[in-house]
Amino acid sequence: MKNTFSIIALGLASVLSFSAGAAQQVSNEQVIQQNMQPTGTISVSGINGVPTEIRQQLSEKADNEGASAYRIIEAHLDGSYHATAELYK
Repeated sequence: MKNTFSIIALGLASVLSFSAGAAQQVSNEQVIQQNMQPTGTISVSGINGVPTEIRQQLSEKADNEGASAYRIIEAHLDGSYHATAELYK
């Protein structure tokens, strides 16, 4: 339940704080509808992260890898955090 809440929180945070030119977070539905093919994965981790900061870190890492979009496939928030995302061009 905690992991599900974390993924939902990260998703909502991405809607609220999107910066132009940055890799966009996409949903499972968007991946299917647009027939997006994954090009790799990235992960971030640390201590005392909030969803907006975690999403920003994922977006920056995705940008550095040349991706235009990413989808969070794993997220844990409990004092420390870890999130993994699939990348799409």
